[in-house]
Amino acid sequence: MTDQLRTQALDWQLYEQAKNYALDYMQTVLDRPVFPEAEAIINLAAFREKLPDQPVDPYRVLEKLHQFGSPATVAQTGGRYFGFVNGGIVPTALAAKWLVDAWDQNAGLYVMSPVVSVLEEVCEKWLVDLLDLPQNTAAGFVSGTSTASLCGLVAGRDYLLRKNGWDVSSRGLFGAPEIRVVLGAGAHSTVYKALSILGLGKDRLIQVPTDEQGRMRADLLPELDSNTLLILQAGNVNSGAFDPFVEICSKARAADAWVHIDGAFGLWAAASPRLKHLTAGIELADSWSVDAHKTLNAPYDSGLILCRHRDALTQALHMTGSYIIYSENRDGMLYSPDMSRRARAVELWATLMALGRFGVAALIEELQQKAVYFADCLRQAGFTVLNEVCFNQVLVSSGDSAQTKELLKLIQASGECWCGGASWHGNDVIRISVCSYRTTRQDIDRSVQAFVAARLVL
Repeated sequence: MTDQLRTQALDWQLYEQAKNYALDYMQTVLDRPVFPEAEAIINLAAFREKLPDQPVDPYRVLEKLHQFGSPATVAQTGGRYFGFVNGGIVPTALAAKWLVDAWDQNAGLYVMSPVVSVLEEVCEKWLVDLLDLPQNTAAGFVSGTSTASLCGLVAGRDYLLRKNGWDVSSRGLFGAPEIRVVLGAGAHSTVYKALSILGLGKDRLIQVPTDEQGRMRADLLPELDSNTLLILQAGNVNSGAFDPFVEICSKARAADAWVHIDGAFGLWAAASPRLKHLTAGIELADSWSVDAHKTLNAPYDSGLILCRHRDALTQALHMTGSYIIYSENRDGMLYSPDMSRRARAVELWATLMALGRFGVAALIEELQQKAVYFADCLRQAGFTVLNEVCFNQVLVSSGDSAQTKELLKLIQASGECWCGGASWHGNDVIRISVCSYRTTRQDIDRSVQAFVAARLVL
């Protein structure tokens, strides 16, 4: 079997076939239904088969993937996908991803891949500068904000306990001093998940009420102290609203509390001169989580944990072993929970190189402008927009909750565009996330027509 695999590794036509299938997909994605048609879903049954006893011809494997897999994908790399804050892929980054996949580097240690170590170091410096964060802020390259938030919160938990003379790594949490967790009522579900994993259960959390846009009410913030873990938002998952960081973070700094900012898609506003006011005060926080695969349009599986206390992050995530070879260079596993992981920082480097500082700002600003345009067009068509479109999120209603839910089903089934649903102040709404550089005003016009056509059916 190994001889057969070695032979396949040198079969250049196999890779040529994969390239041709990929190019075919890229050339047709703009014309595909945004959500796969019923026939494509039914045809996925072709994959539900018994594991073959003998090796299958690799050309047949690729052919099957393209024949049955490609039609059943969601065309989120096109211009009319507005669900789940999923970004597109910057072309240079996609091309780099193909090359990096051929490298198949393990990014855990410098001795495993010097090039990845150096590019992680470079990206870290670029990100700190781009987002105007404190110097020496550390960056860890993880799968997404879910993991990034976990890293930031474990660093904060351990840091606060260490100040009280308690070492979690050796003594665990049994009998540990109590940590107060304060967060907004609109905090993302991944934050609650991370807190649960860390043993900071939801029944003991202090939820601060939010205003009509989902921003934490600074005037209702409880008294903070040096045992407080405070979690803020840069971009409410529904409305896109930003917490008032200057006022809240100033209080937290004075109390010596740890502040973590969940900025999955919104933190990138800091890179825009026009939108930077939304993130004023984030530099006062201790840790930040953000996704590059959302607003920045890097390839998927590209999350970031940023922490101003480098030692706190590495102490929380450190591991040892006689076989582990640390170096004087950057060893990536010190900044993330996993050891073996792919070289995702290379694609981020390619994305930042392709855009440059001004390109990043232009991309972020264009997404916000298109979200405003989308909202304006929907209002003109008779729909109700429920939020202040400060960033890239638009919340839409069409009458009562029942009518809005039915409208959403029709829009999703149309294949013209795809939006998600959410609950906002107790009512069902349609949630639009403008995240892809591929989206044009023509795409938005076409999508608005899909809204109008669906309403006519009701």
